Amino acid sequence: MKKTIVIIDGMGGGIGVQLVGKVRELNREEIELLALGTNAVATERMVKAGANRGATGENAICLSASLGRYILGPIGIVLPNSMMGEITLPMAAAVLAAPGERILLPLQQDHCYLAGLEPLPLAKMVERAVEYLKTRLEEPAPA
Repeated sequence: MKKTIVIIDGMGGGIGVQLVGKVRELNREEIELLALGTNAVATERMVKAGANRGATGENAICLSASLGRYILGPIGIVLPNSMMGEITLPMAAAVLAAPGERILLPLQQDHCYLAGLEPLPLAKMVERAVEYLKTRLEEPAPA
């Protein structure tokens, strides 16, 4: 049975590209990667990096966030007006309301400070997020 993993990113899509690449390295056939971009560049780059399919914009994110068993992306995807305004209130609300488990990278935002987190290079955050995803995928399915 396919396990859909949603990866959401915006701006240039660089974080999403790294997440897609690392998830693909898990080499799990049951994974379907759905790339959701706030803009066409982010979506296109994530699809080129190996996502199975992609969609762009507020409506696509609002409708498709709920399709994922897991949702990966920077913490900004749940903070309205983050990512230089690319994340709208409806987008953030849809990601928060989605039934899938959110695995978020704690990247600092201009309008939000995350106290108590050690600063890590982006590559290390991506690695930790995908390692956590791997442990979750290996757990037995709920009955």
